[in-house]
Amino acid sequence: MSKKHPSLDIVGSDGSELSGKKIILCISGSVAAYKSIELARLFMRHGADVICVASKAATDLIKPSYFKWATGNEVITKLTGDLEHIKVADYKQSDCIVVYPCTANTLGKLANGIDDTPISTVLSVGLGSKIPIIIGLAMHQAMYENPAVIKNIEFLKNKVDFISPNFVEGKAKAAEPEEILDNILQKFGSSPVLKGKRVLITVGPTIEYIDPVRVITNQSTGKTGVLLTSEFVSAGSKVTMIYGPGIEIPPKGARVIRVQTSEEMRDALRKELRQKFDIVILAAAASDYTLEKPSKTKIHSDLLRISLKLKRVPKMINDVKKIQNGVFLVGFKAETNISKKDLINKAREKMNQSSCDLVIANDIGTKRYKENPDYNNVLAIDSDRITESGWKSKSKIVKFIRNEIEKRFSKL
Repeated sequence: MSKKHPSLDIVGSDGSELSGKKIILCISGSVAAYKSIELARLFMRHGADVICVASKAATDLIKPSYFKWATGNEVITKLTGDLEHIKVADYKQSDCIVVYPCTANTLGKLANGIDDTPISTVLSVGLGSKIPIIIGLAMHQAMYENPAVIKNIEFLKNKVDFISPNFVEGKAKAAEPEEILDNILQKFGSSPVLKGKRVLITVGPTIEYIDPVRVITNQSTGKTGVLLTSEFVSAGSKVTMIYGPGIEIPPKGARVIRVQTSEEMRDALRKELRQKFDIVILAAAASDYTLEKPSKTKIHSDLLRISLKLKRVPKMINDVKKIQNGVFLVGFKAETNISKKDLINKAREKMNQSSCDLVIANDIGTKRYKENPDYNNVLAIDSDRITESGWKSKSKIVKFIRNEIEKRFSKL
């Protein structure tokens, strides 16, 4: 019985969107070749099986043993009587071929049907067998603007997918590995756990009217909720998004219900819950208080002072399990300047009060968060365990949150 390669321990650690997918990663001779290691590991962390095909120029920069260590698979550096190109690129042998980085030389060979290297032969077979091909170009900017290169890109643009390079310091630098991963997840990232599941999510702030002109609100932009919605859409879920007046653009593929006030959001939530959902996520920063008696006319601005009487808004999360007892319910808990222990206790109080299955908690009062709200550190808390994301960009935080939901939901 063969022993599992140690590098395979990371497979699926960030999600299962690519579970069962075989990705062929072709590395051509660019100095950006070192980034292909990170890309291979990202694919694996989302469940993929990765096989590397490395050019001679690439192996002059990085030894094949490094690619084998990274993926746990043998590396193709030459074609033999074993017909490696057929095994990985013939009809339905792989799910996707990624060329990263892709040089002008490799691009030209693919566009002109030249197959005199392992990579060009794999690509030639893959293009013929209609395996999806994704290309991350990397070269000097003047080379990128060469008429022959432009002609090759034009010829291939409807046959393969190009990931635009980043133009920096006179170079068309290869896109970052995360950009390639996002592209792959959008194309192939449906989750076997979440695909087809019905998800309801509340997103953004709400406003509470003082008078017809003025409102009380908070500083939520809706970014986390919108990104999280996008994650579930990419996973193949059927997503309904109840969206307060946030500034972020909702993702395509989600059904969006626009609301303004907390009352409108609560009414929309209760109405939607007449239908069966598998997962409900209350990510909105809905108002905790509203005006007891909003003015029906604009309050005169020449008054030296006014008094506002507020009343508490009923907690929406407390309604969900009363309407749909079997739904997987996720709540959010934000506190300021609080110890980790107290944050966990507050989250579990919320869990007990609402009967939710998972709480995502964070401290938005820290100096680090205030300096850059696009980065965050959250805790995923249920009755049995606590998982911490570490400080990450919001785009990575939502992947962490989705993965935590997916892992727990899969055990129901």
